Amino acid sequence: MTTTASHEATRLLPRWLLVTLTTLLVVMVLIPVLYIVLASLNSDVGVASGEYWPSSFSLDSYTRIWTTADLSSGILNSLIVCAFTAVASALLGTTTAYVLVRYTFLGRLTILRGLVGLQSIPGTLMLLPVFVLFSSAGNYLGLTVIGTRWGLFVAYLTFALPFSTWVMVTYLRGLPRELEEAARTEGASTIVILWKIIFPLSLPAIVVSGIFAFLLGWNDVLFASVLTRPETHTAAVALQIFGSQQEGGALPVYSQMMAAALICAAPVVLLYLAFQRYLVGGLTAGSVK
Repeated sequence: MTTTASHEATRLLPRWLLVTLTTLLVVMVLIPVLYIVLASLNSDVGVASGEYWPSSFSLDSYTRIWTTADLSSGILNSLIVCAFTAVASALLGTTTAYVLVRYTFLGRLTILRGLVGLQSIPGTLMLLPVFVLFSSAGNYLGLTVIGTRWGLFVAYLTFALPFSTWVMVTYLRGLPRELEEAARTEGASTIVILWKIIFPLSLPAIVVSGIFAFLLGWNDVLFASVLTRPETHTAAVALQIFGSQQEGGALPVYSQMMAAALICAAPVVLLYLAFQRYLVGGLTAGSVK
């Protein structure tokens, strides 16, 4: 049996049905995206009147949005906080996972089970405890946490680190120990092994954990709206405030809202495109032994 015939035999669905379902899913995703793009190129009056295809294409919404909504500072705050969260969670998750996978100690299994259990806790339940904890730190330690970028970074890192650690645990279990043993015979320390062997070989999984941590902060509205002030608002909060301000207006600026949504989504799309090859390897690694 040839490779192609073997691959066809292991399909869960017939080829025609698979192509049909894939086409339907792609169409379901692209139609709303196409409408958003067309609406952003239309005028506010045209979108409000129900035009799906613009009578005249214009980029005015993309230029006016920077003055009507506070997107510039919001995007900058989001990039800073989310980038630091992604890098910190990926590095800390890798080193923590290395210890959990390569060493045996009391409480190791409890920690591994706790990493899985933490994923089932809704973030909304943690909002009030986190706010009280940060407020108490400001009162007792003399630190300003509420309303700062680093306070939001700590909150995001708290939720991103367990997931990043579990992703790296799954990946590191598939790496051969022989490379590390050979390096130790040459006199390499644990830090050198991590930097010269573990990090390069784990790059796909590190990228996956970092991107998921980035998305956790980029898409968050709940914590960002409570733990920030106007000058530290993130892009998601700025977009939400801009949308809520237009609800009672005489003419909702739908075109500008669509343009703002596309601008806020652009960094995530570019991030996926830049690290696409690492994402495929990182998501599939560890699934098959």
